[in-house]
Amino acid sequence: MIRFLLNKDIVELPDYPTDLTVLQYLREYRKTTGTKEGCAAGDCGACTVVVATVAPDGNNLHYKTINACIALLSSINGKQLITVEYLATEQGLHPVQQAMADFHGSQCGFCTPGFVMSLFSLYHNQVNPSREDILHALSGNLCRCTGYRPIIDAALFACEKPKKDRFDQLAQQTIETLNSLAEKQKADLATSGLMLPKDRESLRLCIEMHPEAPLLAGGTDLSLEITQKLKSFEHIISLFEVSELKQIEIYADYIQIGAAVSLSEMSGTLLQYFPQLKDVFYRFASLPIRNQATLGGNVANASPIGDMPPVLMALGASVIADNGINERTLPLRDFFTGYRSTQLADDEWISKIEIPLLTKHAKLAAYKISKRMEDDISAVCAVFKVEVSDEGLITKLATGFGGVAATPINCPALETALVGKNWQDKAIVEIGKEILLNAFTPIDDVRASAQYRKTVLSNLWERFWLEQQQEVIFKTRVIDHA
Repeated sequence: MIRFLLNKDIVELPDYPTDLTVLQYLREYRKTTGTKEGCAAGDCGACTVVVATVAPDGNNLHYKTINACIALLSSINGKQLITVEYLATEQGLHPVQQAMADFHGSQCGFCTPGFVMSLFSLYHNQVNPSREDILHALSGNLCRCTGYRPIIDAALFACEKPKKDRFDQLAQQTIETLNSLAEKQKADLATSGLMLPKDRESLRLCIEMHPEAPLLAGGTDLSLEITQKLKSFEHIISLFEVSELKQIEIYADYIQIGAAVSLSEMSGTLLQYFPQLKDVFYRFASLPIRNQATLGGNVANASPIGDMPPVLMALGASVIADNGINERTLPLRDFFTGYRSTQLADDEWISKIEIPLLTKHAKLAAYKISKRMEDDISAVCAVFKVEVSDEGLITKLATGFGGVAATPINCPALETALVGKNWQDKAIVEIGKEILLNAFTPIDDVRASAQYRKTVLSNLWERFWLEQQQEVIFKTRVIDHA
């Protein structure tokens, strides 16, 4: 049995197709067609809906956008699913809808519901957002037929000061209903073909019963098997309820992030300790994708163009693998064994990702090269971390790359060739560029040619060195001026 709120109505489903998406449920089962189907891949944003969950303080609701086309229905278990049909009342349009109309933010109208839902989430999450905040909120809505200016103007007007809508007025009632659904859900282990383990022991039993069943975390990759390749799954093991996989733990020298923690949920912790990753992190797909996708899933699918594995490799991260009885720690740089394959045994899953914190002498940068700024796949991803002694010598160099091999990969030749050399000596730029130019044999595809990838990779090393030198010069000038 899965239970959730669809707008204001309690839904309890004892039996339904295991691989049913939220979009299919809304359009085919409920005939609520305001949510549109565009790409069926989580790219265009026409299917954007909002889910509300009880905040950790227990007194408020947290709203987030998701792509209904690649969210399996099981992912909204215990949550409130809000669609565009529920925003207006008998008294009139919701403020974000009214602003879109007043500022002429819609043209053909097909993608407008998705824009409205993104703005609705922003309306509840942020007062007086900046233009950058609005672009961030709309990063998953790709239609441009109206142009962004009227939509941004509508957002600025609708969110310029705190306002109340009926969602605020019904918040306490919604919280009580969601808490009630959570209590009912505690005893459920399975519904139809969906397995809902609550802890690592029950997860182990589910895998024993159905070893062929895929593990569902965020589902942003698994769902493409359903919507793009038309696969069907009789059984799916959901990780949404496994408490051990949802934790973030901070220690003196490292942090541990549970495999089922979404990218949005971990962003505060990650960027607090690694602010250098801000640009590449916010170019990871789009906000609705990051609201669903998990760190463990991005590592486990072993994609050669995943954004986080190169970052984690350069940081010296490790995977903690679990089978419900024993755990083992695997360095991430040794984790990938081939295209879409890893060291995980058939009965294992990723429990946590352990990330060492930076030392005071570490210099870090991550670069993502793609055809589009947001919601695009990397042609090349490059991450460099250099540790420099007080005397200015390189003591350690770590790397991570995506898009240049069958797996995320590092470059041992670069990492060893420069140790002991003077960091400020420009000769290391040419050495590094030459090594990277010949280190990999990438492929030609629709995103980039092999030669382009090799050239860009080589140039990114020079960019990294120049940026770090400029940082030293800037700090020196500030000290001198003071």
